[in-house]
Amino acid sequence: MFKPGGTCTAAGHWSAACSAPVSNKMPYFTKLLLLIFCLVLLVESRRHRRRRWTTHPDVQRASHILKRNRDLTKAWKGKTEQLLRVDEHDFTMRPAFGGPAIPVGVDVQVESLDSISEVDMDFTMTLYLRHYWKDERLSFPSTNNKSMTFDGRLVKKIWVPDVFFVHSKRSFIHDTTTDNIMLRVFPDGHVLYSMRVTVTAMCNMDFSHFPLDSQTCSLELESYAYTDEDLMLYWKNGNESLKTDEKISLSQFLIQKFHTTSRLAFYSSTGWYNRLYINFTLRRHIFFFLLQTYFPATLMVMLSWVSFWIDRRAVPARVSLGITTVLTMSTIITGVNASMPRVSYIKAVDIYLWVSFVFVFLSVLEYAAVNYLTTVQERKERKLRERFSCSCGIPHSKTMMLDGNYSESDANSLAGYTRNQMAPEEEKPEKMVVHLAMSNESNSSRKRGLKGHVGLRIIQNTHAIDKYSRLIFPGTYIFFNLIYWSVFS
Repeated sequence: MFKPGGTCTAAGHWSAACSAPVSNKMPYFTKLLLLIFCLVLLVESRRHRRRRWTTHPDVQRASHILKRNRDLTKAWKGKTEQLLRVDEHDFTMRPAFGGPAIPVGVDVQVESLDSISEVDMDFTMTLYLRHYWKDERLSFPSTNNKSMTFDGRLVKKIWVPDVFFVHSKRSFIHDTTTDNIMLRVFPDGHVLYSMRVTVTAMCNMDFSHFPLDSQTCSLELESYAYTDEDLMLYWKNGNESLKTDEKISLSQFLIQKFHTTSRLAFYSSTGWYNRLYINFTLRRHIFFFLLQTYFPATLMVMLSWVSFWIDRRAVPARVSLGITTVLTMSTIITGVNASMPRVSYIKAVDIYLWVSFVFVFLSVLEYAAVNYLTTVQERKERKLRERFSCSCGIPHSKTMMLDGNYSESDANSLAGYTRNQMAPEEEKPEKMVVHLAMSNESNSSRKRGLKGHVGLRIIQNTHAIDKYSRLIFPGTYIFFNLIYWSVFS
């Protein structure tokens, strides 16, 4: 019998009725399991798809790059020292140690010629210094012959040439923003080592023709430790190894040419070394010194000649003019020598300035001679008049000396005198003489008038020495200038 509770009898006659509820329960669990299984598969498929779209293209792109460029220098993920095998070699020794000398090529690019100092006899130059050599210890595998470029940090771990500047006073490698050093290594072991350097070096200058001179200076490069048996230093491309910037210019000099030379240098204690020279020739601009030295000195000499046209009786004017020109010439000479080294030979500018100084000084001596001779002449004439006056015995004689600058009172004092005779024009080459005679009662007797003769002289202002000086001084100075500029130009 089938009961409402859904149970079966023990006899089991109702088997079909009893199996119906069981068959209804089995599909339910199966569907649940299938649903869970499908959800798991869906989640896993989405994960796999996301991993496929995100990771697989990068792998394909990386593999494509590796297939396209298999250069180990570009895809190397290890340390550079391992690729170059820096730790496997002793770089304290030069390449091919114990063998022939290693050739090191050098080329230079001059960036600027900063200054030339005559006082210190040196020059300052900024340049790019490049070295070329081959070190097989730095070779590395590469299929496309691509080089590797490094900064200055690798330089301390490998061997580099020990080139220094001979006769340098100061030098430094620029370090803004980092050390200006570049190292480029090629797969076959060739190395390019470049640096940016500013160096101040000595220049032996000859100032015998200053400021009409030309100077030749040299910057010398040499290995400090390695002789020519260990290191052969040479210009990589001959004269083409030296490059200069077209914009290089100096205020006082004209750069005529740059050229390179090389030779061996010998040291008695160490041996022979290869030495490279950077030679450049400078010609000084003369216009600055014409304005500052030559023109002022010439004007001072010409100013000293003005005293030849000033009245010789004007003692303060001529003396002050002479002293002023002498002091000015002394100041010019001192200023020129202050900007020059203390050399023991005579320079061209010294010749010009000292000759000009001599001309100015001679103009002062010329007036001293004129004044002295005038005083001596007047003294002699005074003695002659006194002797003539005493021999005549005339008590009322009066003598006047006029220098051309007499006042009205002096002219009125001649009221008691009459003109007796005057020397004609052709008889007075140097002085004008006026004879005045005093008339006591009448002018009838010539002899009586001669007894009362009184001499009055007005000495002419222009002296013979001044006349000759007006021609001799300018002519001699012009002749000196012609010889000076023809010799030193």
